[in-house]
Amino acid sequence: MRLPVPTVRQMATAAVILALGPSLVIGIAALSGIGYRWVDILAQFTGPAMAVCLAVLVVTLVARLWMAAGVGGVVALVLLAAGAPQWFPAKGQPEAGAPVVSLYTANLWVWNRDAEAIRASVADSAADVVVLIETPVPMLDDLDLLLPGQPNRVVETGGAYAVDGTVIASRWPVRKIEARGGPNHVAAVVETPLGPVTVFAVHLTRPWPYQFQWGQISQVMALEDSMRGLEGPVVVAGDFNSVSSARIGRQIKDDLGLIPAPGWPGTWPEALPSPLGITIDQVYRSPDLALVGRELGRPTGSDHRPVVTRLTRSAMR
Repeated sequence: MRLPVPTVRQMATAAVILALGPSLVIGIAALSGIGYRWVDILAQFTGPAMAVCLAVLVVTLVARLWMAAGVGGVVALVLLAAGAPQWFPAKGQPEAGAPVVSLYTANLWVWNRDAEAIRASVADSAADVVVLIETPVPMLDDLDLLLPGQPNRVVETGGAYAVDGTVIASRWPVRKIEARGGPNHVAAVVETPLGPVTVFAVHLTRPWPYQFQWGQISQVMALEDSMRGLEGPVVVAGDFNSVSSARIGRQIKDDLGLIPAPGWPGTWPEALPSPLGITIDQVYRSPDLALVGRELGRPTGSDHRPVVTRLTRSAMR
């Protein structure tokens, strides 16, 4: 008895369903909330998986591959549920008439030498406060050229790579405060029109297996220690090497009580279109601040995209 030969449409449907398999696995891993390291690695890629899934779904609808389109729709719903905490976090209710503070955050990449791109990117953002991590040491001597609009600065050398620096700069007065936990975060109080705001510049280590297993977890614990006893609004910004809906993001939200800015479009790697990137460059805020807007800045020559956020006082304090 001869078996029926699959039609071209049947083979195409099967191929599409198989192609959706990795996206489904990523969605389930992210939705599970499991903090085990291998599951956590998969959860980082919810955004790219959603972009791929939506592209495949469009193709199946155009080609009228209805079964494949149905499977694609289910996978998209799983990814949407998994990514919603990252893409649609609470923005808060702005207080009417309260001033708005613009924050520019960038991982400049330790080997970046494009000073003009950095200067233009910061200038284009019209930022009030600037947080730079992984700043190449040669550029630390040129901050007056890179940040002419933010003359008040805290600079800490010996960052994550020991040949870079961390900068918190502002158009308003800045005062460095003690931050415990080594070179992974620097803290300063910025005297903004909203009142004093404590700003942390953070660069967490890479996740396991690229670095030791408990690295990021212990660094967030040190950040929590540095935040203990602080009064007033807090902003924590930088490169967390994790999306806000994965293990480290959940730790920051649960243990530190902070709220992330939306994590789409992605910030890394810069070589990919931003919808295919992952947002490891985060901005978290305390509940007494509300988010007015979040967008990506102009390229800086780094492998990360900068993030520009606008914050104001929350009406619900």
